[in-house]
Amino acid sequence: MAADSIQEDRKRKDEAVRATIMQKLIETGEKERLKEMLREKLIETGWRDDLREYCKEVIRSKGLERITVDELVAQITPRGRATVPDHI
Repeated sequence: MAADSIQEDRKRKDEAVRATIMQKLIETGEKERLKEMLREKLIETGWRDDLREYCKEVIRSKGLERITVDELVAQITPRGRATVPDHI
């Protein structure tokens, strides 16, 4: 039981640190700057265009009228995450 309590305490502390970091990133504007830099890098590498084409393929295969936005997002998210270039 003590180990569970220690893990829970550690998890709470980690979440608090994450929240503090996120707040600082937002306050300083660094979060937006990092998001923009990431977006630019993904565009430069062709990742965005590749994922856009994959979306079109999924929509064509399932049919525009038979797929929801949530279903499309659920299908493309794993591929999107898996294909982000390592150097980014």
